[in-house]
Amino acid sequence: MNDTLEAIHLLEVKIKDLVTKYEFLKKENEILLQQNGQTQILLSETRQQLDNQRKQFDILKVAKTMEGSSEDTRNTKLKINALIREIDKCILLLNA
Repeated sequence: MNDTLEAIHLLEVKIKDLVTKYEFLKKENEILLQQNGQTQILLSETRQQLDNQRKQFDILKVAKTMEGSSEDTRNTKLKINALIREIDKCILLLNA
């Protein structure tokens, strides 16, 4: 009979310990879920900022290209002139 009471007492102690651990883990899980949500929001905001920065960078690249250096301007003019000559050749061939 005494062994049975000791076994029951030991079982009660283990159950109380398990309930305590369960409550602790439940609270820890809630905290981690909350932190995860906050991190997801921060990640979303950071991605949006990155997209905005990329758009601004692309706009700046276009603006710098338009501004260009004298070398870029010279190369662009040469390409345009070459295209005009090709178009003139095509027109002459069509008229012939």
